[in-house]
Parts: sequence; structure tokens; C-alpha cells
Amino acid sequence: MNPQAALGGTGTENEDSVPDFLSYPDLASRALAGSVVAANDELFAQRENLISAHSPAFDPADFGHKGKVYDGWETRRRRDEGNDWAIVRLGVPGVVHGVVVDTAWFRGNYPPFISVEAVALDGYPGLADLLEADWHTLVPRSDALGDTPNYYAVDTARARRWTHVRLSIYPDGGVARFRVHGEAVPDPDFLTGTIDLAAAENGGSLAYASDAFYSSPAAIILPGRARNMGEGWENARRRGPGNDYAIFSLAQRGTIRHVEVDTSYYVGNAPGWVRLSVADLAPGVNLDTSPDGESGRWTDILAKVAVQADTRHRFLTDATAPATHLRLDVYPDGGLARLRAWGELSDEDLAKARTRYEETRP
Repeated sequence: MNPQAALGGTGTENEDSVPDFLSYPDLASRALAGSVVAANDELFAQRENLISAHSPAFDPADFGHKGKVYDGWETRRRRDEGNDWAIVRLGVPGVVHGVVVDTAWFRGNYPPFISVEAVALDGYPGLADLLEADWHTLVPRSDALGDTPNYYAVDTARARRWTHVRLSIYPDGGVARFRVHGEAVPDPDFLTGTIDLAAAENGGSLAYASDAFYSSPAAIILPGRARNMGEGWENARRRGPGNDYAIFSLAQRGTIRHVEVDTSYYVGNAPGWVRLSVADLAPGVNLDTSPDGESGRWTDILAKVAVQADTRHRFLTDATAPATHLRLDVYPDGGLARLRAWGELSDEDLAKARTRYEETRP
């Protein structure tokens, strides 16, 4: 499920062009605890819709007292100078690699231009602090198209960690979804002790998946428990040999002590068996994506074991050394609601996390 090659430069692309930055998690998503903290106008459609995890919906017959009901953020027609804006607090601070301004269903009322700015503020700043902050431009004022996802790559030559982003639209209009894809850089003060090394909120991410037909394995490392089958990973029914698998980059290099494999809500489509293995890989080394995972670099921490449908399983692991990547094999196929990998960082790896956090400070 690796994305296709990105198109160079900043600007809009059509739906057939999928940029590389989509491989990074959406740091703004409400599923990762993001929030739209403010907007200067939301007369027609509320700002909170911008970061909804689901795809935007549209009912042509749905009208309210203020006009057509849109699943997005829509401002009134501006009759003076200036522009409209919305500020999003990222669920996890991080380095932004690209943004998506999706104008789905907005055809005669989309903004013709957008820009994106960012800031990093410690703690929990209020609106007054955000309005007075020194914002940095991630995407300069650029063209936008209606009823389509608009992709904008962000220059990361000087990687900087941001806590908030601001979507500016010129002069007004509607945006269905705002996605902020990037590399999570969490506060290392919260990486001490036993933590979930696979969790997206700690910096874990999906690196590869053999199949994501119904939904992506990236969902199984999100916070909280899944509320239904649609909030987990479900692959297609396998009709040939082999099995499905997913590889995750751990939040930090660490040693996994126990794991949780949750098949909740997967009643007739859970795996029959699962297996977990780890690898300690240097940065930039290509992942082994061979179907059997028998390249010699993967070490089992949980040998192939039978699992039950609609069950939250907990297993102690056989891990004896730290790792950077975790591989989940499901046999022959089937869905999971959540995957947790509890462990700890060594003093050396925690020190590296602190260095990374400081190096990315704006």
C-alpha cells in the first residue's frame, strides 16, 4: 500500500496523483486527538468538520435555516477586505511533510486560493496567545480547485516541530477536510517508563502493509479502543497462498515486554492465527517486505499463535533486545481492532529522543 511517487513542488494535483507525504499519519485528525480551536467565521458550516476522520458526505436535499448543509467548514460571502482562517491544534506535535485541502462537494463556493501557516507553543495556549504568535509559512498563497483534494508538499529541509497550523482561505468559501501529514515528535518527558511503543500518539507509524482493501492497518495503532469494525484494519479475503502482514515503525527504539492483539468486533473475519516479530534497523535501510519475513533480520517475539474472534488478547513476549520495527503477520488474513506493544526505551534511546525533540524546536 506504499503511495505512488510524489510530484515535485508546491501546488495542486488531481486525484490520480498521490504524493509520498500521504504515507505519514494525519497529525490533525480528531482520531489522534486533534482539534479545531478557532475560526474567524463558520456561519454556514462548523469548523470542527475540517478534521473529521471519515470522508466528507453530501446530501443534495439537505438544507437548513442558513442554506445548504455541508459536511465541512464554510464561511459567509465576504464583502470587505481580508480573508478567513481556521486554527488547528495538532493531536501530536510534529514535522509537517504535506497538507491536503479537500474541497469535496464545494463547487461554486470553494476558495480559489489558500495558504498554511504553523507555530509551536508550549503547554496549552489560549486563543489570545495564538493570535499574537509569530506564525511561520508552510504553504505560501497557492491556487486551489473545487470539489477535489488539493495536495501541497512542505519543504522539510530544515525540519521543525509544530503544535498548531492555520488554514487561510482567500477570500472566503468552503473546505470539506484539512489533513496535515507529518512525522510525530512527541514530548520525550512522556516517553519514560513503560509506554506503547507502537502507538501513533507516541510517534509510531505504519511503514508497509500487504493489503488494505477495506481499511488501513494504520488504524490499529490509534488511541483508544475501536468502537466498531470500521475503526480497525480489515484486508480482503485471501484466495491464494501466503498471508497478510503489516510492518510498523516503532515510536522510538525500545524493547517490547508484552503486547495486546484485539479482534473486538471482528466476529466472522478475525485471523485464525497471528505472529509478531521485530527488527533493529538503521535509519534509511530498506524494509524487508518478503511475504514470509524470513530474511534473517526479523526475530519472533510472539510465535504463531491461535487467536479468537471478538476478543482482546494479551501476551507476554520473548523480546530480549531493542528494536525499531514491529511486524504483524495474520494467518491467512483477517481484521484487527487494535495492536499495542508495551515496553521501554533504554537510557541511550531516551537521550536520542530528547535530542530529536530539541533539534526540531522552531
